[in-house]
Amino acid sequence: MADSLHRSAGEPGRRSPAPVIGMAGGIGSGKSEVARLLGEMGCVVSHSDEDVREVLMRPEVRETLVEWWGKEILDAAGAVDRRAVARIVFSDEAQRRRLEGFVHPLVDAKRKKYWADAAAEGSVAAFVIDAPLLFEAGLDRRCDAVIFVEAPESTRQERVRAGRGWDAGELKRREKNQWPLELKRERSDHLIINDGDVADLQRRVRLILDEILAKFAGAAPD
Repeated sequence: MADSLHRSAGEPGRRSPAPVIGMAGGIGSGKSEVARLLGEMGCVVSHSDEDVREVLMRPEVRETLVEWWGKEILDAAGAVDRRAVARIVFSDEAQRRRLEGFVHPLVDAKRKKYWADAAAEGSVAAFVIDAPLLFEAGLDRRCDAVIFVEAPESTRQERVRAGRGWDAGELKRREKNQWPLELKRERSDHLIINDGDVADLQRRVRLILDEILAKFAGAAPD
């Protein structure tokens, strides 16, 4: 595993007022659950999936996507159908990169404003990035620490089947567009096992957060 605090929190050359923690792991591993627990412990969490959903609702974004792919990507209400978009981008690498190059900067701007507003309102234990493509999008370079959430493949398959209606084939197809789990694990700083034991998960998250906060405080300039 990596051991690299401080990578590059916030803008280049500037130290964030609180550590930035990135979430990594396989689909269905429970990254968002760990992020939720961090939120309960005083962290401010940016959920990239939710931010993308909001960005796709913007009229100017919808218009651009319709120009690219036609009105077939809209649902009956005229909103962007994320499943229709997914069918396009997960079958065409060039289109996926095109979408990411357009949407990721908008999500990044939304995240920065959210964090700035939260910091202005009071103390923040840490900022958390809950993003499916943390490494792929280069967001790890903005993190002081990355937590890799581990779960058995059978558990992950059951979670995505129950929560998203995916079968094992769909899970594998989606993960083919991401970095291998072994590489993500190797590039992370901390490992959390999420096997369904809620109390144990909460305890582990607390321990890791305390370790990150102590290390960040120790790295503060004189």
